Formats: sequence, C-alpha cells, structure tokens
Amino acid sequence: MKNLFRAVNKRVAAVALGGAVALAGSAVAFSQKPKTEQFNAPAVDESPLPREVGGHTSFAPVVKKVAPGVVKVFTTTKLHNTAFNGAPDGMDDLLRRFFGDQAPGHNPRREFGVPRQQGIGSGVIATKDGYILTNNHVVDGADEVKVALQDGREFTAKVIGRDPKTDVAVIKIDAKDLPAVPMADSDKVEVGDVVLAIGNPFGIGQTVTTGIVSATGRGGAVGLDYEDFIQTDAAINPGNSGGALVDAEGRLIGINTAILSRSGGNQGIGFAIPVSIARDVMDSLVKDGRVTRGYLGVMIQDVNPSLEKEFKLKDTQGALVSDVTPKSPAEKAGLKSGDLILDFNGKKVTDSRHLKLEVARTHPGESAPVKILRDGESKTLEVTVKELPGTEQLAKNDSKHQDDTGTLNGVTVADIDGNSRQQFDLPGAIKGVVVTEVEPNSPSAEAGLRPGDVIQEINRKPVKTAEEAVQMTEKATDKTTLLRVWRDGGSRYVVVDESNVG
Repeated sequence: MKNLFRAVNKRVAAVALGGAVALAGSAVAFSQKPKTEQFNAPAVDESPLPREVGGHTSFAPVVKKVAPGVVKVFTTTKLHNTAFNGAPDGMDDLLRRFFGDQAPGHNPRREFGVPRQQGIGSGVIATKDGYILTNNHVVDGADEVKVALQDGREFTAKVIGRDPKTDVAVIKIDAKDLPAVPMADSDKVEVGDVVLAIGNPFGIGQTVTTGIVSATGRGGAVGLDYEDFIQTDAAINPGNSGGALVDAEGRLIGINTAILSRSGGNQGIGFAIPVSIARDVMDSLVKDGRVTRGYLGVMIQDVNPSLEKEFKLKDTQGALVSDVTPKSPAEKAGLKSGDLILDFNGKKVTDSRHLKLEVARTHPGESAPVKILRDGESKTLEVTVKELPGTEQLAKNDSKHQDDTGTLNGVTVADIDGNSRQQFDLPGAIKGVVVTEVEPNSPSAEAGLRPGDVIQEINRKPVKTAEEAVQMTEKATDKTTLLRVWRDGGSRYVVVDESNVG
C-alpha cells in the first residue's frame, strides 16, 4: 500500500506518557477524487444494556455469536532499503508491543533475496458483504493485506481507506454472507459495564478476555488528533489491535487500538475507539473516499482554576475561546475571544477536546446552535460549519496498484504557521511548505528528505502553500523530482527518483 503525497494544515505530535503506546499520524492523502460508492452503514442496536446486578455464569453464548466476526489480519511489506530496521528512532519497542516478534524490522523473512517485514493484527467484520474495520496502524504501508476467518478461509483484502487522525482503517474482502458483528450505541456505554476483548494476541490464535469499562471519553492517551477512547481493564496484548470490544450482549462498542504499559504487555489499561466514531469514519471512507470533518475556526483552551477566577466563571466546564480565525464560521457567527462555549449543537461541552470532537462530527454546511457565556451573560449563536481545511481529496484507496500519476509519495507537508515555526524552529524569513512526515523506505526518505525540512521549490518552481505543492506533484510526466530544500540554516537540492517504484 502506497501513501500519496499529502498535505495538512497542522501536525499534532504523538505523545508517550509513562510508556504509553503512541500510534498516530496527522496526515491527509491526496489523489484524484474517487467515485462515490453505494454503501449502507451497519445498523446500530440502540436498545439499553441490562444492568441489573447478578453476573453471568458463562459468556460462552456471547462468544459463540461474536467470535466468527473477528478476523486475523496479517500484512507483508517489501523493504526498499535493507539497511533500514523498519522503525524510526524510539519506535522499535512501540511496534514490538503491538506486533510482537513480527514487528517491522524484526527477523524479516526473505523471498528470492527481497527483504520483507511482517505484521499481525485483528479486524472486525462490519457488513455481510466483506467490509472490515481495523486500525490504520495495522495496515499502514503494507504492500499486501490478508484476512483469515475463524472457519479457516483466507482472503486477500483491499484497503478501502485509512484515517490516521482516528487510527481507523477499512478493508474489504470478496465474500458474501459473512458473520458481521452487530453494533451498539457506544455513546451509551457506562463505567462498570462488563466487556469482552476479542482478537489475535501474539498471532497465537483468537483469544477472548473480559473486564469492565474503566473510563469513557479518554483523550490525550496516544497522540491522535481525535481521541475519545473507551478505557478497559480487559487484557489487550500485541496482535489485538483492530479487534473487537463488545458488551455483555455481544454488540460491538469499540475497536481495540492501544495499551498503556511500562512493560510492553497488558497492565490493565487498554483503549478502544468507540464504534460511533469508527462507524462514521467507515461510512465516509466507503462512500466518499475521504473523511469530511467540520470546522469552526477558533483557538480554544481548557479552563483552569486561575482562568475560572479571572473570567468570573462558576466552574471549569466548557471551552474558552482564545482567538477567532478571520473569515471563519466562528467569526461570521459572532464568536469572540473570551467567550466560553458551554454547549455545541445541543451537547454539553466539558472541555476543549470534547468541543473539537463534536465540531469534527458535524457535517459541513450544517447549522448548529452554540451556547456561550460572555461577560457573565449566556446567549446562543447560530454557526454554519465549514469543511476542515486540509481534509479534501483524501485518497480512497492508496494502494500501489492504483493508477497514480503523482510524485513524492509518502511525504506529508503543511503550511508554515506559528505552530510549525515553533515546532521545527523555523526562522521567520523562511518561505515554502514544511515536511511533517516522510514514510520510511520511500524514495523520498532514501533521498534524505526528513521532517522539519522546508520545501522551497519543486522542479525549479517556487512553492508557497501545501495545496499548491500537492497540485505541483499531481499528474507528473516525470517520476524524478528536483526539490530545493531549506535545512539547518541553508538551502540544498534533493532529487527524489520514483521511476522504479511499482
């Protein structure tokens, strides 16, 4: 699977807390806009979960119903540079936690002298006709993805789309009448609910563990742009990534994605992407080939006790507006710096992260009421949400087998703003676009391109914005690209040759 040249407006760095697994990238892949597919998102079973006290004597009936819908996902990636160990600095242990000894760079198998790296994860059958939910980090960069069902059948899967911002990916196999796992309303999950985690830890075969929901709405755990994790103490181990977290009725409530661990093994803190988010992402990827998110145009921050006192607030709930972007939906609606957003689109805003999630889930063009507190008085404004800049033209299927006429595959760039200048220590006079990510093993990486580089020219033509850079690399007639790059106080030329990339 080949990433296309990508553009983003900003990059949130992945964070590791106390050994936390950070498996995130903030990237948007660009290609020609794909055709919309006919797709009906899986139905949601909104019936409440029985919560009367009294335990199950056995979960065997639940497991029998759900287990056939949880699959093994294994990937193969050709190594372009045999000297590369498969992971950036500091990522070796992280990958081992999820993929065990099958982690990229660990004992790569060789066929006919071509080094390969292997990966193992899990997936959940979402529809009877073969759409499967898994994690982006399970299939990211893979040349081949295969799926093994519980009944022994194996299929080669097609990557329909990936969303690094939530770590969700959708793959599809050519099969019918598959045992799809029913979905619940994950917004109704409560702390203390019994859950089961099903997956393929360490590649030993399907395994079921049980526990409870330890927390909901967890953010800042692994460094994704959009986090609203369900936390559980059900054992999640390497290979469980992309597997199912189900309730006591056997309904899918989350996609297992990460663990917090100092040892690399399960220590009772695991995270799952709520199925409400995964389902929305799948619906967008299949229908539109991209994930469309709402945009408000405000800089926001949480309210701490000091701000609570200065702004004469009643508590620390809500999101404080520190700045409003000119000509944004927020400015047009009348939002001002110093406003405290209390509710958005009928939902209570607890903090800035929660507001970001709710805005992102709002469809562009949709109007939403925003309840604010301004100078001690509450009022409600009406805002028409726009599309988040930088999310257009997300590649539906970035497989290397697609007809791709672009160049600089595997490179992510962003417009230079205050945040990027601070993050990469860029002088104010430097113009161009900043490289935020370079896919390992790509021709761009082999040519020496790296995060923090500023691309000033593409094929001797000045580049000013990320969107302009994308346009300059689309439908290229020559697979050799000449870049003028600023780095470490000076400019140099870099040649990226993709003529031998299949």
